[in-house]
Amino acid sequence: MDYLEENGFNEPILVQKKDGLGMSMPAPTFYISDVENYVGPDVNVDVVDVTKQTDSQMKLKEFVDYYYSTNRKKVLNVINLEFSDTRMSTIVESPQIVRHLSWVENYWPDDALLGKPKVTRYCLICVKDSYTDFHIECGGASVWYHVLKGEKIFFLIKPTSANLSLYERWRSSSSHSEMFFADQVDKCYKCTLKQGQTLFVPSGWINAVLTPVDCLAFSGHFVHNLSVEMQMRAYEIEKRLKVKTLTPFPNFETACWYVGRHLLERFKGLHKANKQPALYLIHGAKIINGAFRAWTKKQALLEHEDELPENMKPSQLIKDLAKEIRLSENATKAIKNEPSIKVPVEEPASTQSEPEEPSSPTNIPSPSREKPKKKAPKPPKPPKPPKVPKAPKPPKVKDGEKKKVKKTKELSPPPKPSSFAALESHAKEILSKMDQQKKPKKEDQVTALSLSPSLKIYKYSQILPEEAH
Repeated sequence: MDYLEENGFNEPILVQKKDGLGMSMPAPTFYISDVENYVGPDVNVDVVDVTKQTDSQMKLKEFVDYYYSTNRKKVLNVINLEFSDTRMSTIVESPQIVRHLSWVENYWPDDALLGKPKVTRYCLICVKDSYTDFHIECGGASVWYHVLKGEKIFFLIKPTSANLSLYERWRSSSSHSEMFFADQVDKCYKCTLKQGQTLFVPSGWINAVLTPVDCLAFSGHFVHNLSVEMQMRAYEIEKRLKVKTLTPFPNFETACWYVGRHLLERFKGLHKANKQPALYLIHGAKIINGAFRAWTKKQALLEHEDELPENMKPSQLIKDLAKEIRLSENATKAIKNEPSIKVPVEEPASTQSEPEEPSSPTNIPSPSREKPKKKAPKPPKPPKPPKVPKAPKPPKVKDGEKKKVKKTKELSPPPKPSSFAALESHAKEILSKMDQQKKPKKEDQVTALSLSPSLKIYKYSQILPEEAH
């Protein structure tokens, strides 16, 4: 957990041995006939016809007979056998990190009217040459895979904005099954998962799976706090595409409401203890609260109200969570502006989510690093008084405003005006330094502002075919 909080869970992780993962697996002698015994021969299973990429149902016993037959006329693939409610759940357990992170495992109430989504434990029975085409897991879920027998080959594509746009365009095409999606992107990674190995695939990664030999594997889906933004993005793509899939993430929005309620209580508890949540939690809470607002708008409510949990007051939750987020953000800003202030953070490793937050222009961080250097020879607070007189300078243009500023200063407590004054004078100091060093013309500023979008356009023009320009 410490590793993921510090580095993020943004790239696939291959684990060579299962030792230390805290998961349970049957012995390597366990095979397909044993699956039938533990799950039940009359259980209906979803079967994919690999050539047509279409699905149908048959009894597990029929599929096992097909598996052991010497003359397989079709390539059939079982990837959707969820066995949480069967005897096999007593001998197969997901990795400990999955159970620690999972929203469903941790935040979904046991007494909820809607039962917990059953997506945590799947049995995959795949014959030689089975293939699952490129897809994003529903709800942007992360996935774990463990190969008990055989081998699997994964083709993995990073979920950049460009790749996600290309994927959505490819998936919405009527002829997408005739095109190999990896040909349309800059990079596609190949990862061979051998017997006894475990693979963790992060949220949003576009992946396809080939089975070169008969294979028995186990897997599961999980949504979590480390990838809230990507999960929400993938969920929106899935809704736009209206994708029908064998492995859905049922009641994704319901899970989000339970998580929102949990984060509200967690933030309240931390603030009472004078501590701050980790940055990735604040960022995730903002994404979730934004989704709540969208789902509860009058024009959207009909579409989303079925997934609203019972006894939930959405408007109150949105309001209270927004307040706690504001408190956390204000405290974070205070820490950044005053390096001498130290506020305890819930998790020691919170650097993971800093790049995900909307960052200010790149020229601002460097002067802010210079500021502490000036303060170093002096005590932390003495630098403030010289800067307070500078606060009235910005309102020089209008005399009326000067009086308003003075009035607010008299009414408000001393800490607020001093911090705003410091911020204003600091901003002026940075701008004047920049003017002295570069003195850019108006034309240069316009060029700089338009540079980033033009680069994006150029990048897309390299990737997309001519008709899409």
